[in-house]
This record gives sequence, C-alpha cells and structure tokens, in this order.
Amino acid sequence: MKNEIVHRVYTFLKDYPPFSFLSRAELLLLSEKVWVKYLPKSTVLFQIGEATGEYFYIVHKGALHLYRADESLADSCDEGDVVGIRPFLAKSAYLLKAMATEETIVYGIPAHLFLLHMENNVRVAKYMASHFASGVQNYAPSTDSNHAHFTEIFTIHHHTAVVHCQANTTIREAAIEMTRKAVGSILICDDQMFPLGIVTDKDLRSRVVAGTIGANEAVSQIMSSPVHCVPPGMSAAALQMEMVKKNINHLVVTEGGVQLAPVLGIISEHDLLVQQGNNPTVLIRQIRSASSATQLRLLRDRMETLTQRYLEQDVSIAFITEVISRLNDEIIQRCILLALLEAEDLSAISFCWLSLGSEGREEQLLRTDQDNALVFTSALPVEAAKKLLLPFAQKVNEFLAHVGFEYCPANMMAGNAMWCLSLEEWKAVFSKWIHQPGEKEIMMSTIFFDYRPVYGNKELAAELTDHIFHLLDRQDLFLHLLAKNALENPPPLSFFRNFVVEKNGEHKNDFDLKLRAMMPLADAARLLILSKRLGGENNTVKRYLKMAETEPENASLYQMAADAYEVLLRIRASSGLKHKDSGRYIQPEALDKMVKLHLRNSFIPIDELHQLIMVRFQLGGRI
Repeated sequence: MKNEIVHRVYTFLKDYPPFSFLSRAELLLLSEKVWVKYLPKSTVLFQIGEATGEYFYIVHKGALHLYRADESLADSCDEGDVVGIRPFLAKSAYLLKAMATEETIVYGIPAHLFLLHMENNVRVAKYMASHFASGVQNYAPSTDSNHAHFTEIFTIHHHTAVVHCQANTTIREAAIEMTRKAVGSILICDDQMFPLGIVTDKDLRSRVVAGTIGANEAVSQIMSSPVHCVPPGMSAAALQMEMVKKNINHLVVTEGGVQLAPVLGIISEHDLLVQQGNNPTVLIRQIRSASSATQLRLLRDRMETLTQRYLEQDVSIAFITEVISRLNDEIIQRCILLALLEAEDLSAISFCWLSLGSEGREEQLLRTDQDNALVFTSALPVEAAKKLLLPFAQKVNEFLAHVGFEYCPANMMAGNAMWCLSLEEWKAVFSKWIHQPGEKEIMMSTIFFDYRPVYGNKELAAELTDHIFHLLDRQDLFLHLLAKNALENPPPLSFFRNFVVEKNGEHKNDFDLKLRAMMPLADAARLLILSKRLGGENNTVKRYLKMAETEPENASLYQMAADAYEVLLRIRASSGLKHKDSGRYIQPEALDKMVKLHLRNSFIPIDELHQLIMVRFQLGGRI
C-alpha cells in the first residue's frame, strides 16, 4: 500500500516544476517522505506568524487562498501550485494565512530534503530564483542572503594567462613577447603587478608601423591607460555589458576590480566570443561598418539569435533589454548615417531623431513596427527645413522597414510631416494635448511622451521634457485624464481565475499580452513618473525602481511591478521568437505550468497599482 501511495505522489509531482527537474530516482526518494493531508473547506493550513515546521506544500486537488493580515486576498493556488516555501528561504515565520476554499488535498514536502536538491541541481535553483526570489509574490521582501547563489548564470572561471611587461620595456621587446606567446595584447604593470596600461596589435599597427613612434621607444609611449578593471567571478553577460558600455575589447581582472591591486587575469572580447558565439561588441562594430540596409537586416537576424540564447541561458531580462536596445540604437543610427549620404545638405539644420513606444522605452526585443519622430531647429525658414528633412526621414523609415521594423500602421513616423516638427511646433502640440486633453490627445500622449533621443542634438529632447514638466505644474486635469486612461485595462484574470482572452476576431481565445498585461503596467509607470516630474527615464522597469526610491512607503509594490514587467517581457520575447511573430498574442492552454505561474503572478501588482491611482488622482471608483 505504501509503495502505491509513493508511486501516486511521484506520478503527480513529476509533471510540475521544480520537482520535474529532479531525476526519477531523486523524486522517488523524495516522494517516500511526502505527507498527504486532506483539508475540508475553510480549513486553515497555516496562520500568519506561525513557524514553518518541517514541510512546505503543493496543491494536489482543490484550491487554497492566501490572505494578508487585513484579510485581503493575496493569491489563489490550485493544482500544481507550491505554497509556503518562501518562508523557508527567508528563514521567517509565515507571512500569509492559507485556507482551503473547497475540499482540498495537499502534499507536504520535507523542506530540508528539497533544499539539498536545490543546492545541488542548477535547474531547480534557477527555477526557485526566478519564481520565488523574483519579488513577484505578495510576501514581504526577503533579506535572505542565500538568494545570492540563485543568480549565478555562466561565470568565466578561466582567464587568459597574463602576458605582461614593465613601462620601460621597448616596443620592439613587447612585440616580440606578444609574438612568442601568440597573444594580441600585452599588459603593462609596475613592480607590484598593479596594471598601468595595455598595448594591443592595433596600437602597434596604428602608432608604430603606420605612425611616427619608433620601435625602440618605451612601450609606455603607446599604451592605453588607465585600463578598465573588473573583479573576479563576473558572469560573461556582465563582462559583455562592460565592454559594450565602455566600447573596449579588454578587461583586466583584479581583486575588488580596482587598479591598485595585483592583476589576476585579462579577458578579451575574443575570449567571450569563443565561449558564446555572437557577441554584442562584435555586432556593434559590424553594424557601424554596414554599407546597406540589407547587411543590417542580416545583423538584426543575428541579434535575434543572441536574444534566443540569452533567454535559454536565463540571463536577466534587464541585461537582455539593455544589450538589445543598444544594438537597436546602433542600427537606427546606421540607417540615419546611410540616409544622410543620400540626403541634400542639412548642415543648416540641427535635428534630433526620437524613438517612441517600446523602442523609446528600451523594451523592443523583437522586430515590431517602428514609431519615431523628428524635432529640429534651423537657420532656414521652418517650411524650407522640412522640405529637406522629410525626404531624409522617409529614407530612414524605408531603411528601417527593410531591416525588418515594419512601417507604423498609423504612420507615426518621422517621415510623416505631422511628426517632423520644429522645437517650437512640438512645444505647441504638447501644450495643446495637455491644456485641451480629449480622448485622442491622451492616447497620443501615451505614445509620444515615451520619446527617447537616439541621434543628433539631444538637447532638443531635453528642452521638450522641461517644457512638458512646466506645463504639468499648472494642469491637473491632464494627469486626471491620464490616470483614467491608465485604468482602462483591469487585471487580466476573470473571477474564476481564468485568463481574459479575446472573444472574437483573428485572435479569438488568445490572450493579448500587450493590451491586458504590459500596457496597464507601462501606463501606470508613465503616469506616476510624470506626476513626480521625474525625467530622464523611459524604461518601465527603471521607472518603477525610481518610484521605489522616491516613495519608500510604496517601494515593495513598485518593486513587484518592476519584477512583473520583466516576467512579461521575457514571456513575450520567448513566444515571439518561437512563433516568429510579435509575441503579442499567446494561447494560455499551450503554456507549461511554470510559465502560467509566472504569468499569473505578474498580474498581481496591476490591481494594487490601480487602487493606488484611484486614490491618488481622486477617481472615486473603478472606471
């Protein structure tokens, strides 16, 4: 009889993460120790403040509701949902009350045995990190230092052997040493092995062979200094980002990542390229040297391969969006430069290319349609300037479309005369939207107020932002209507905890991830950041993090919203790459249990944000 129960438990657990990541032998051993408990309706499984005991739980049949201290509903759990493990990770008492809402059977999982598996199984640890340590839960924020080991991705453990010399070594001697060791760079160090500078093959070619410095001069004459130092143990992803940000090809590893410490190793762009294939810094160089939109399209295809690999390796979505946004910016800038080669003389015009929408928010992981605009000042009359700018902007739009960023169906592009305006014209447009806000003006604001300067005179964009904040100081009605607009899409779960899907049309029975989940979070972030007059940040996640700093009393909600948005970005990108579309529409029934759990949990902060907005902007009730 015991073996039958064990097999029944095993058969159930193997289909649900994180137990599905265990081997058959491991899961059978764990199943032998599982405790089965029947809960009649309204039975309390655990109370707030109660010690955790020896078990956490998974719902086998039925449903549990989790309640906060004020008896408000925090979460609902049904078949396959894990309950009560977060307190074990945080080493705290239960922070919520769990009660059966119908006849329910739960399996009690021995925590100490499971935690051993978590420490020894990377897939289990990653699942726990993303699901229970992500902040997308209605528990109090955890300060558990053990969470640190969940975030390891793929660390570079081996650094290229350090080939080095002293500052007074001749260039010829340094070059001979580089040749003998078959390396492309040599590090210059002092007597304590503190790094002073670096010389590369490129330095030898450009400064010695093709330059004026003799081979018998000291190597210090051609070294690049100071070097950029990093601490040991950084992930390859983080190392890539350092190179991307600083536009360099080598990083020196020292204790603590400081220059006044002995060298431990050196990491080159080539090291990362060998380990990971596509490399952002390599792609940037190739984008900058591309001579056609066709070449850029091929490079954008490689960016999608890079995104796919990052997602498969569970690289943080914050890093992925930063890298892909930087690469997208490089593509836009290259399209602009290619278009300038064909344009008439624009030297009398100072302009700034603005990205709008998801690209403006640095969230465009996939090739969706383009949204952009131009702002300019000119010594020429405004209409004369536009006659020169519009053909140029249309050519940029054409190049971007060839790369794969489709034309905007609503024609919200810089090549449209409506959105190629002088600075004063833009100020007038924004003044009208804010002083005379209607449904159309509010809708346009949600698109255009996420502008981000990508190329040209960025001071023009900064002046526009100052103008908007100046207008908002005297206009409460606009923010009130913007707040009403932010409540248009309610939390996307029905009363019965089903996904709210499309009822008809091409996407009938699909879930609109953009409209029903991402837009409510993006709209709320935009509204809150504007109401605080906080400029310089368009990214939704970063907006919430800035709000958390500004309003410590609401920090946990804003952190939860930031985490939720990152989950949604990951799900949309993964779906889009899998189905070769925008990722906007997904089929809930086709999602595996883990993704469903992540998706459902990401909806939690939407309702709380809506409640906060209703109170703050005196809306009185749900719209």
